[in-house]
Amino acid sequence: MNEKIAALKSDLALLKAQFTKKITDVEIRLKNMIEQEILENSVKNKKQAASPEHTQTLSNGECVILLHGLARSASSMKVIEKRLSEEGYFVININYPSREYSIEELAEKVISSALLTCEDRPVNFVTHSMGGILVRQYLSVHKIPHLNKVVMLGPPNKGSEVVDKLRNAPGFSFINGDAGMQLGTGELSVPSNLGNANFDLGVIAGNQSINWILSTLIPDKDDGKVSVASTKLDGMNDHIEMETTHPFMMRNDKVIEQVIHYLKSGSFQK
Repeated sequence: MNEKIAALKSDLALLKAQFTKKITDVEIRLKNMIEQEILENSVKNKKQAASPEHTQTLSNGECVILLHGLARSASSMKVIEKRLSEEGYFVININYPSREYSIEELAEKVISSALLTCEDRPVNFVTHSMGGILVRQYLSVHKIPHLNKVVMLGPPNKGSEVVDKLRNAPGFSFINGDAGMQLGTGELSVPSNLGNANFDLGVIAGNQSINWILSTLIPDKDDGKVSVASTKLDGMNDHIEMETTHPFMMRNDKVIEQVIHYLKSGSFQK
């Protein structure tokens, strides 16, 4: 019996070693891919005459600052940028390094710069996912003159259960950065500790998912990343659920029409 136990222990140790090696290999490959992407983008930017941190659509209308989500870029907000510019808004589509700084640092760096570009125009925000948390963080410290309306798409206003359950998984913190690790629901959660909305806020929540694996980690209805319940925030002016998913809601025509309706009227069309 002792020999059998010893043999099983030996097999178990071998399996653990093999599993650990595979995880390490994947992490190294992922790191190399990300570093290669950063290098390629750096080379591309150097070839350009200038490398702006954001694009802006010129107009004499109200200013709308677009903030993408975690691990995304300004290109993910291009469709909504085009539609808002067609409506006459002065649109600033921010491209920011969402995985390189904390939420507090990102809010200061990104929003302060965008507000300078808005000049004296009335200011609106349209955000996706973590972009909404940056706005809340900034407004918890600063007052924005001429602040008009804020529309958040799929914001983890009460934090994300996905972060809670995967934060210790190999590679998770590397992929999501400091800001991503702050999006849980526990004591260290930034969104859970920012307080109520004291500004004109409309929230759009998706209730469809294309990521059934992550959806199993989220209670009740969700968009594949954030539960519908977590998008809600005390003090918000309006809230609506739509048949859309987290990764694609900012490109959804019906969602965009609701964004425009809210910016113009202060409510969603129901």
